[in-house]
Amino acid sequence: MADLVEKELSYQVNGVLFDVYNELGGGYPEKYYQRAIALALAKKKITFQEQLMIPLAYEGASIGRFFLDFLIDGRLILEIKSAPKLYPRDQKQILSYLQRHHIQIGILANFHRQELQIKRILRGNSRS
Repeated sequence: MADLVEKELSYQVNGVLFDVYNELGGGYPEKYYQRAIALALAKKKITFQEQLMIPLAYEGASIGRFFLDFLIDGRLILEIKSAPKLYPRDQKQILSYLQRHHIQIGILANFHRQELQIKRILRGNSRS
């Protein structure tokens, strides 16, 4: 079996996500999970950047920008949602972030009212 990409960091991030979900439950607006995750990452001394702005250019001209919810230790992108379900566009969104930022792995987390949904996304494919 192949080694998991960023195995230890992924486990740490998943632990933070479950800690936040176990404390708050699901169904709140995304911004509250964002704040709670930032507090939990800092408490566990995991290096991260939050709401990192990434410019988007075409042929050298700026055409926009996007924001990563979290860039963790410069090696993993964490995108969070609070929606009835994960949609294909959510996976496409994180895949584009991975490509643009040259990161191998992302985690897509949905704080659904009834469950925490976590999906590991690898550049080029995905794994639940």
